[in-house]
Amino acid sequence: MKLAILASLLAATSAFVPSPTGPSMGRSPSTLLRAEFKGAEAISGLTKDVETVFTVEDIAAAIPHRYPFALVDKVIEYEAGKRAVGVKSITNNEPQFTGHFPGKPIFPGVMQVEALAQLAGVVALKMDGVEEGSLFLFGGVDGVKWKKPVVPGDQLVMEVEITKFNAKFGIAKATGKAYVDGQLACQVGQM
Repeated sequence: MKLAILASLLAATSAFVPSPTGPSMGRSPSTLLRAEFKGAEAISGLTKDVETVFTVEDIAAAIPHRYPFALVDKVIEYEAGKRAVGVKSITNNEPQFTGHFPGKPIFPGVMQVEALAQLAGVVALKMDGVEEGSLFLFGGVDGVKWKKPVVPGDQLVMEVEITKFNAKFGIAKATGKAYVDGQLACQVGQM
């Protein structure tokens, strides 16, 4: 079920990923059209079974991050105290794209790691023994690898798992991965 939901979400978003060569690189718009036009209703229907567990408002109630640094749009799977799957929609109107990079917008790798950390924060801040209003901060990040650029129009589908939690000292360790169109974009060995 989990893989079917993720596959549906990724299939739906792949219809909107621009070609790296794009019209401005010498290809005519007619060559960019799919052989079979499916339409918005059919493509939207690919994600009909993906339920939102936590909305953007629920996430704002759990973690303190706000615009322009709120990097989790919704949580679509959640196992209390253990793990979650969340989504960050990458849009061209985000402020980091004015400088990263003009004419070639790429979602910064450090912000991908931050998005994974925020998703881990949603899980950690909802755990038993954590006081409301608590704040989690980075103590370190190890084993980070970026596998492909993330660009406007992408949906960053992230999964984090809490691997260790000590409520007494407020320390959590987590691991995470982020995917775009079913391909690994970023992984974090430990944060």
